Amino acid sequence: MSQLVVVDPDKCNLSFTCIRVCPVKAIKIEDNHAKVVAERCVDCGHCVTVCAQNAISYRQEKDRVRDLIGSDKPTAAICDPSISGEFVDISDFRKFVAMIRALGFDYVLDTAFGVDLIAYKYKDLLNDFHGKYYIHTVCPPVPWFVEKFHPELVENLAPLVPPYVAMAKVVREMYGHDAQVVYITSCVAAKDDARMHKESGRVDGVITFVELREMFEENGISENFVEFSDFDPPVGRKGGLFPIRRGMLQAVDINQELLSGDIISANGKTDFLQSIEEFKRETGLKQHLDLFYCEGCAMGPGMSPGGKKFLRRSEVIHYVNKRLRGIDLVNWHEQIERFSHLDFGRKFNSQDRRMPYPAENEIRRVLNDMGKSKTEDQLGCGACGYPSCREFAVAHLQGLTNYEMCYTYTIQKLHTFISKVNAANDKLKRTKEALKESEEKARTGETHALEAAEITTAMLDKISAGVVLVDENLRVIESNRAFISMVGEDAQTINELIPGLKGAELASLVPFYRLFATVLQSGQDLLNRDTPYGESILNISVFTIKKQKVVGGIIRDLTSPDVRKEEVINRAREVIKENLETVQQIAFLLGESASKTEKILTSIIDAQKLGSKEEEG
Repeated sequence: MSQLVVVDPDKCNLSFTCIRVCPVKAIKIEDNHAKVVAERCVDCGHCVTVCAQNAISYRQEKDRVRDLIGSDKPTAAICDPSISGEFVDISDFRKFVAMIRALGFDYVLDTAFGVDLIAYKYKDLLNDFHGKYYIHTVCPPVPWFVEKFHPELVENLAPLVPPYVAMAKVVREMYGHDAQVVYITSCVAAKDDARMHKESGRVDGVITFVELREMFEENGISENFVEFSDFDPPVGRKGGLFPIRRGMLQAVDINQELLSGDIISANGKTDFLQSIEEFKRETGLKQHLDLFYCEGCAMGPGMSPGGKKFLRRSEVIHYVNKRLRGIDLVNWHEQIERFSHLDFGRKFNSQDRRMPYPAENEIRRVLNDMGKSKTEDQLGCGACGYPSCREFAVAHLQGLTNYEMCYTYTIQKLHTFISKVNAANDKLKRTKEALKESEEKARTGETHALEAAEITTAMLDKISAGVVLVDENLRVIESNRAFISMVGEDAQTINELIPGLKGAELASLVPFYRLFATVLQSGQDLLNRDTPYGESILNISVFTIKKQKVVGGIIRDLTSPDVRKEEVINRAREVIKENLETVQQIAFLLGESASKTEKILTSIIDAQKLGSKEEEG
């Protein structure tokens, strides 16, 4: 069975209106849209009617009904008594009966007779009072709500089928057990409730009055093209008042005066919820509950939108009065007697869908997270769909809500976010200004760098020795013309495509690349290393520019005339320098020896002079 109420994610604008009207909070926000939790839903259908975006819809059964009409079995339409409140635009009820027949139904009956039958059963139940108070079950959302959320009250549910099921039993008793039954109603919940009944109480399809109007339009059916047609028997009496508060009680003349009455009638969500809560908790209540979730069936979610409550109520009363004037009471009593033996009993079972109530410390934690630690901040605005912040916190811990559903929390976060965005914008503005200034400096620096690079390249090209700079991967960073000429024609060809051989592998250019690798690894310079290269002898000096990152090399061809002349001069200078140093060292030693000799000779002369004087005396 497909889910009764569903949400179109593309249409949902997260207004939370659906959550506010849901009596059991069977709607949660998931993936940025509302989602109906089917196992908790009581099928009231009011979320459908309040969604301004038409994002929520109930299961359509028009195709199923068309298949039933088109089958070879007789098909009967049983109409909810609120039909008179729906078709206020049709001049005579016999016209909408004829229009329904025009769709292909073999029989069209008024469920008011089923109301009459069930009303008598309720009268018998209440008259046979043994101290047990009952909750009426003629409105399908009522037993769903009790079974799921007040399972301790299941035994208080009146064990009787709703009127439309009683009418289905009557149809099969009167028109054959193979007859197919379609219920036309204002109640969306009947679509699921109908599938709970089997055998003679089976209802094969359920369409709302909205779907009925769509079928009229699709088939081009209007009151102008049909003749008068009355309902097929059996006809109802005061059961036509069923859509109005206390209507079913009046069907069997149950008079509920204030002083003597023992039945509380409650319509609408607020009274519905409160009456059940008090029925469960207040031992002094001591009254039966005649409940309808809607403000009467004439205001059910299956009615056309925009209808006026009191106008519809007036139309229902007018319709019943008109029917009563022409009713054959003798025949009606006979029909009541004829079908009163049918089994209208029903059983209910607990389907507890209540969630575990969270611990108090967890509730306080959520409230603190939402910025609602103070009691005065927990009263709640109701925008999220929950009556108080505390109930919202409980639902959050049960997985039904998220913090973003709370408007005050979201607004606070929004203000914080806006402050952060403003601060970020200010910072971005300053950053842009700094970046602009940096770009200007960078452009200036780039210009200077290009100029410096051009100057460096020009200076390198003026040097007669080969110069090459390489990185840690032994790839050329820069080289001059002398180096390129020294390496050979292949290097000169590459230089035409890549000036300075930038990026070339040194190992592919010269065989002495290992000298560069050694300096990169050790960090120790290698100076004046002679190595043969082809028919030449190269003098190579490799030195560190950036430790273990960049090294440079100066290569001289010793066989070149200019270098050879320079080298001879340099080496002659070195020989002269070395000879001078030797001569200077010899001179120093000779000078030191002469000085010592002089001192010794002087000492001897002085001693001889002193001896001669002593002899003369």
